Amino acid sequence: MHHPTPAQMHDLAERVGAAMLERDESLKLLGVQLEAIGPGTARMSMTVTRAMLNALGLCHGGYTYKLADDAFAYACNSHNRAAVGLNCTISYMAPAREGDVLTASCEERYRKGRSGTYDVTVTNQNGEVIALFRGLCRVVDGNIVE
Repeated sequence: MHHPTPAQMHDLAERVGAAMLERDESLKLLGVQLEAIGPGTARMSMTVTRAMLNALGLCHGGYTYKLADDAFAYACNSHNRAAVGLNCTISYMAPAREGDVLTASCEERYRKGRSGTYDVTVTNQNGEVIALFRGLCRVVDGNIVE
């Protein structure tokens, strides 16, 4: 049985990330950038715009959630086995404000069979933790790239 090398696994993750980026219209709408991807990991960033502010003048939690969920999605699909979110939770630790650059860093914690658990930390440009997110994924049929 052939086991891919770490370099081959990283190359595959990068090809998956590029293919997903090409198809992902929601990232373009919000200006989300894929900063890095590897086997079971992804880092994405987004600048908080005025259109993302709630009635309190803070970044609406839904946008923070979406950024974390994007990093989760790219990390859990990085193995080139199609995966979807099964359950996700988020805790908001500090507010994000207009002009903040948010970065969501996702790490795979557990993956076996058709299940995976991933943790995402969202920070601002000063390294302050804005949110903590945990996502559980379910591997479904199909691949992202051939």
